[in-house]
Amino acid sequence: MQVAFRSIMGQGQLIIVGSMMAFLLGQILDVYVFHEIKARTGDDKIWIRATGSTLISQWVDSYIVLIVAFGGIWEWQHLFAIGTVNYLYKFSVAILLTPIIYLAHHYIDKYLGDKRAQEMRDAASK
Repeated sequence: MQVAFRSIMGQGQLIIVGSMMAFLLGQILDVYVFHEIKARTGDDKIWIRATGSTLISQWVDSYIVLIVAFGGIWEWQHLFAIGTVNYLYKFSVAILLTPIIYLAHHYIDKYLGDKRAQEMRDAASK
């Protein structure tokens, strides 16, 4: 009983560590890619920045958590199969949310006014 308990509950710590690592690396990568895309496209094409950076960071996130938590326990093919399904789900959600990003951006700009919205974008770029 003790061995079974340790094998199940001990795995929880690796899942937590893997989740934290995946989140941290994913967020750092997301911000970096977002700013790189913005540097190349300017204020135009918000969908490329938002969706592109998310797609790349979520790819990393999908696999890191599984590798840290289950690497050496599951077969690599199993890890990559699950990671791929996880990523395809995240990819689909990111694509489906793109129109909502544009809609929110439109209403925020409308609420703030063109001048104030541009001032805030400029301040955020510094």
